[in-house]
Amino acid sequence: MSEESPSTEYEVIVVGGGPAGMTAALYSTRLGHRTAVVSRGGGRAAMMQEVHNLLGVREETSGTEFLGIGREQLEAYGCDFYQDMVTSCSREEREGEGEGRLIRLSGNNDDYEAEVVILATGFNDVRPEPPLPRTGRGLHYCLHCDAHMFVDKPVYVMGHSESAAHVAGIMLNFTDEVDLLTRGDDPEWSDETTAMLERHPIDIVHEDITGVQNGNDGWLKALEFEDGVVREYKGGFAMYGAEYNNGLARELGCEINDDGTIEVGDHGQTSVEGIYAVGDCTPGHNQLPIGMGQGAKAGVDVHFQLRDFPRDSDILDEQGPVRSEEVPGIPDELLEQAVDFHTYE
Repeated sequence: MSEESPSTEYEVIVVGGGPAGMTAALYSTRLGHRTAVVSRGGGRAAMMQEVHNLLGVREETSGTEFLGIGREQLEAYGCDFYQDMVTSCSREEREGEGEGRLIRLSGNNDDYEAEVVILATGFNDVRPEPPLPRTGRGLHYCLHCDAHMFVDKPVYVMGHSESAAHVAGIMLNFTDEVDLLTRGDDPEWSDETTAMLERHPIDIVHEDITGVQNGNDGWLKALEFEDGVVREYKGGFAMYGAEYNNGLARELGCEINDDGTIEVGDHGQTSVEGIYAVGDCTPGHNQLPIGMGQGAKAGVDVHFQLRDFPRDSDILDEQGPVRSEEVPGIPDELLEQAVDFHTYE
């Protein structure tokens, strides 16, 4: 948390400190709105051993390093950070002077108020029961991020759903050694999917896993099964679904899709005015560049909603011409920070 923050009242509060949320905060801060990020810490991005598919970021960059650099950039522009878990929220309309909406957020450490809230609360991958390989060293969840590392290597897909069978088929684009591990669960895929699997070189293994063998580097080497067979794998994907963190969105009255994602428009607007959602808690591919793009679009749209100038003609008719002392519209503390940021010796 920035020690200089005078209060917990902001124009924009982003709940969630992942790539999508921090990108939204980056735009709203640089566009002149007092912005804070409230994050419980951790998240899927923080668990990444290496960052993939992000142009300009080297593969050896870890998720923690990536997020740390992002926070440093945001704080340099004047965004405040709070490490806190937001547990409840409410929305009310204000009347009279300073009229408009107000969203209140209650955390474990503090309470916060904002005109606009951007939810970047993400989701949690449903983990299968152990024994399991190490996450990021043989156990993976994102096909689009990690399939490239398994080209021409033996891989598994763990699960018994339609999506697991579908991912097993997709992995044949990268390798000719694909096993589908049901771990003793009855398959839930359709007869059509059964026919697809029978017509592709995919081995279906029904026995459960009893042990994991790792190499000296910590990477998965092989899995042991209850029938005594040991099968070698470079790694694979667990396909057991996701649990979306949509509790705050539900409390605020936002529409939720059948799969648990938050329903949003083209720029992240939810069904409730003043509430946006970006990143993994919304529909679509769960990818860093996509989430960051969503954050950027939301940040720009929020600026359109909050910026002071140019004023509408009806406001000008009521209040008169804009006086010179009213501009620039950026808050004093952000103005000073911007001047300092762009002052070079």
